[in-house]
Amino acid sequence: MSLATKLQKLRTAKRQSLQDVADAIGASKAHVWELEKGTAKNPSIELVRKLADHFGVSIASLVGEAPDEGSDEEQLLVMYRDLKSLDAKERELIEDIIKGMQKRRTGG
Repeated sequence: MSLATKLQKLRTAKRQSLQDVADAIGASKAHVWELEKGTAKNPSIELVRKLADHFGVSIASLVGEAPDEGSDEEQLLVMYRDLKSLDAKERELIEDIIKGMQKRRTGG
């Protein structure tokens, strides 16, 4: 599935307007429309990242290169990308939570 088709599908599934998406990613409505129609070529990686973040999908999925689209692994990639925005203390807290959950699971 092309980036254009994927964008339109994600946007309509969330019942968002072109303007809603444009406002969320800091682009013009016209540019989002061009992306959906496939007339805008080679969008910047920053713009693709913003779109992926907005729709909660991986960049690979958005550009049609994710073999396991919608899988748990894709969701983990999205979560990992979100972790990068946290500061060191917040990451440490997440790490402690994960370790606690793993310890509880193994009974150790």
